[in-house]
Amino acid sequence: MSQLLEKMKMDLTLKGYSPNTQKTYLDNVSHFSKHVAKPPELLTEDDIRDYLFHSIAVRKLSSSFVNTAYSAIKFFFETTLGRDWNMKNIPRVKKAKKLPVILSKDEVKKLFDVTTNLKHKAILMTTYSAGLRVSEVCNLKVSDIDSSNMQIHIRGAKGNKDRYSLLGNSNLLILREYFKLYRPSDWLFPNELTLAPLSTRTLQAVFRDARNRAGIIKDVSIHSLRHSFATHLLKSGVDLVYIQRLLGHTNIQTTSIYLHLTSKDILNVISPLDTLGE
Repeated sequence: MSQLLEKMKMDLTLKGYSPNTQKTYLDNVSHFSKHVAKPPELLTEDDIRDYLFHSIAVRKLSSSFVNTAYSAIKFFFETTLGRDWNMKNIPRVKKAKKLPVILSKDEVKKLFDVTTNLKHKAILMTTYSAGLRVSEVCNLKVSDIDSSNMQIHIRGAKGNKDRYSLLGNSNLLILREYFKLYRPSDWLFPNELTLAPLSTRTLQAVFRDARNRAGIIKDVSIHSLRHSFATHLLKSGVDLVYIQRLLGHTNIQTTSIYLHLTSKDILNVISPLDTLGE
């Protein structure tokens, strides 16, 4: 199986999948292989159905997690093994549509106010100011901060796409203060011992500590700063299409979820009762 996983890694690279997606897919296929415990050439559709059912009914994994496993195994079968994939016999889990939890502007400010570590404050402020995913913050380089054009270059983001997002004035000031003290040379937020980028777990822990210090009891994570960024922009009147571009969403439908988190448009709708007789 190890040789097939190496081939799959090569296939993923040739297809242009990001390193994070490659790792996720390989981990899922490895776990699937251990579960079925049989040679790949003997795998059947029933084995896949059984594994996905076990993931849902026994392991109680989320629909998002199971769908990622589905995509990984599908890639392995179709691309690496060169076998047919019958969509009817192996259905995808219907994903639950839940609205993200967001922070108010006061809560975001409180997060920053209670964060005394300059590096941690710079991380949280950059995440919110540009609406970044946690992996995007980890992979920022010093050269990605374009103060001349007041923008941040996000390279190889989800879908292996580059984009630009906002570099706010307050964000630039905190980054300059941070740079003077820490002097990063390559990665913007490196691990001080290894000089490699900080891990996503480290950034998540930084957020949890700030949330607890701020006394925020909402079920929020560092990704909630990205949701809050989009919602606060929408409330301030920024067009949804611009927000889509800043977030790096391929489909406007993905961005439109933030319409449900603000009453901006709903409050401007006139009831048909008020227009009778016009």
